[in-house]
Amino acid sequence: MPTHIEVLEAEVLSLSTAERSRLRERLIASLDVDPEIEEAWVGEAEKREAELVSGSVVPVPGDQAMARLRARFK
Repeated sequence: MPTHIEVLEAEVLSLSTAERSRLRERLIASLDVDPEIEEAWVGEAEKREAELVSGSVVPVPGDQAMARLRARFK
């Protein structure tokens, strides 16, 4: 008789690639819970939002940012 984990594994493997990818991300995120790190990320996000709102930094569209990164690490 299959174990609970074997049944779960079979169900997961029957999901679409996109669904498995989403599940993988959520599982990994659930393992990486560290309150200090989470607090630091929230603080960084709030700081960056304040910079955008105040106009002290100019946002760069995602495609331009990726192009710069690709050129930099080519």
